[in-house]
Amino acid sequence: MASSVRAGPRLRRAVRDGELAALPAALRDELELALAEEGALVPFGLLRRLHAALREAGSPLHLHELLEGCEIHLPEVPVPPRNPELVARLERIKAKLAHEEYQRMTRNITGQEMNGPLAEFGRQVRSVKAVVITIFNFIVTVVAAFACTYLGSQYVFAETAARVLSAVIVASVVGLAELYVMVRTLEGDLGKL
Repeated sequence: MASSVRAGPRLRRAVRDGELAALPAALRDELELALAEEGALVPFGLLRRLHAALREAGSPLHLHELLEGCEIHLPEVPVPPRNPELVARLERIKAKLAHEEYQRMTRNITGQEMNGPLAEFGRQVRSVKAVVITIFNFIVTVVAAFACTYLGSQYVFAETAARVLSAVIVASVVGLAELYVMVRTLEGDLGKL
């Protein structure tokens, strides 16, 4: 925390030229002693006493005018030495994280080559399986939307034709939304190839 100010040229000139002659001699001597060296530091306590003395003397000088060009002195904060146990623990954690990241990057890499006829057949089976699951999901979603709307509309419509019509409309909207999602997903998968 700051506790002193590095003296600026305006404060030095005021002390040197006698502008502070109306102040008590003890305060002037203390201020001259503080400003004796180049780059000297003036403590905040001395500045508070200077401010009070300027007010009591009715001086036309104000403290903020005297502090023009001064800099607040911030002492160096001592950095405590690091605990060796903590450093060793951090190194172990960093090594563990690096190992986990390496394992994550290399988890789908095997030492075997996948270039045989069975490898191609496996890729095709996975592709067909994904398509079949997608189509099954589409059908189940549309049928479920139809059934829920048909059963739920019995409280709104008394006639069967109106119930069927509303169920077909809702199932069509759900089917179109599902198709849109499937096309976007397929488009994203094709973009990755």
